[in-house]
Amino acid sequence: MSDYYKDQRTRNIYDSESTEPYKLSRSKIDLFLNCPRCFYIDRRLGVGRPPGFPFNLNSAVDALLKKEFDIHRAANKAHPMMKAYGLDAVPYSHEKMDEWRDSLHAGITYLHKPTNLLITGGVDDVWVDNKTKELIIVDYKATSKDGEVSLDADWQIGYKRQMEIYQWLFRQNGFKVSDTGYFVYCNGRRDNESFDGKLDFDVKLIPYTGDGSWVEGTIFDMKKCLDSDFIPEQSADCDYCNYIEAVKEVVK
Repeated sequence: MSDYYKDQRTRNIYDSESTEPYKLSRSKIDLFLNCPRCFYIDRRLGVGRPPGFPFNLNSAVDALLKKEFDIHRAANKAHPMMKAYGLDAVPYSHEKMDEWRDSLHAGITYLHKPTNLLITGGVDDVWVDNKTKELIIVDYKATSKDGEVSLDADWQIGYKRQMEIYQWLFRQNGFKVSDTGYFVYCNGRRDNESFDGKLDFDVKLIPYTGDGSWVEGTIFDMKKCLDSDFIPEQSADCDYCNYIEAVKEVVK
């Protein structure tokens, strides 16, 4: 049996009596928005959803893109992609860049004092507009599909929220941030004649105008959920909740 479910988790459990700031990552905000019940069971009761499989190819693309943009960051020069899309910007240089990109151990953080919740997120990249000096939040995505990549699918609301949370976090840290962020979207090509030990990508820069006005209200909603002694109702659209209920029907 996997160690993941032998016992309830004892670390990172929310305690309403504690005076220490409680850390919530960008992904936990998304979890709350998708299913408050799963969020509560995870953060308050210590049982998280089953872990997903690691997307190692996506991680490899992320790592290589960061190395590529870091070369231009060190030279304070625009990446050819920026020029191709008419974007007058360069990769942003800052002493905390590596910290901001470390989603597991650091990230960019902000203590929301009214709730004592410490909001965190690990950004893929930050550029700066040469004219306005506004920071541009950038997120890397990788997939392999026929046709053009876009942000039109319903499930990609998570991508948009992700961008908006990062923009909000940087603003709370005192930075001037552009409303427009960019997705560097890499699409693995399937139409090559053969594999030959390599995967070619079409890379597209997709702008997205974010609106983070929902973020603070959601933080208050999460705090209210965590402070409650009642588990939220099952979400009709939550596959995890529906699976649990289906199992209950057949396993008595």
